Amino acid sequence: MDPLLLKTLHLAGVLALFASLGASLLGGSGKKGASILHGISLIFILLVGFAMLKRPPMHQSWWMIKLGLWLFIGLGPALAKRKVLPSSVVLVLCLAAGVAASWLGLAKPF
Repeated sequence: MDPLLLKTLHLAGVLALFASLGASLLGGSGKKGASILHGISLIFILLVGFAMLKRPPMHQSWWMIKLGLWLFIGLGPALAKRKVLPSSVVLVLCLAAGVAASWLGLAKPF
């Protein structure tokens, strides 16, 4: 597939992910729809991300760290729902994880 199309789809999935994250953490009603969009966005980002890689570079560890950040962002609403952390703290941590994942994807430092 065209790399530009894959990057666009990946970014669209990230936009949907953070929109659903904000709606589920800070929104009052419609949390079920936000949770559904959160899960679908996570799966979509994962599939398109691996389609962009074609074959994961096993000798590099940046993509494994991105998977860990992806799992943390996926766990965010559960942490807030179970009152492990306040919703605002979870949102800030998830935004920081998203920034770190973006940096890892662009810079590929190691």
